[in-house]
Amino acid sequence: MIRLEKFEKKHYSELIDSVKNAKDLMQFGGPEFTFPLTEEQIDKTLSDKNRIAFRVANTSNANTIGHCEIYFYDGFAKLGRILIMDKNLRGKGIGEQMVALLLQYIFENRKERNIELNVFDFNVGAQKCYEKVGFILNPDKKYSRVVDGEVWTALNMVLNLEEWKNNN
Repeated sequence: MIRLEKFEKKHYSELIDSVKNAKDLMQFGGPEFTFPLTEEQIDKTLSDKNRIAFRVANTSNANTIGHCEIYFYDGFAKLGRILIMDKNLRGKGIGEQMVALLLQYIFENRKERNIELNVFDFNVGAQKCYEKVGFILNPDKKYSRVVDGEVWTALNMVLNLEEWKNNN
């Protein structure tokens, strides 16, 4: 089991250490960050009052296992920077738990009911995770990024929080 806790400066080093290269950083953080990730970059992004960041902790031993954020804008809540730090823990349902906890947080604390996220098209495991929670592909919205000479396509996925709550 996991829990979300406020992401604080004392957790920065764990996040920085978990991002090993520029491609991982782009996949995790998008174009706002440049490799190597620094405390200054994290400070800058978290200074935005519309962004909330969480440390994902293992409830049995309190160890950090991940990171995730919510960004609020124009009546939407956007999930992002979802990361399970230890690659050996991926594919075990933790991502689904993280997303469900983020949705629960929004439902209980905010008025936004339209939720979205972006995921690169090659990250099939993440796409399946988000689909299991209830996200659907928004075919009208895609983004392209050039990373080391490769074109990466980010797909947009959406969820209505009221529908999600009624189904869970």
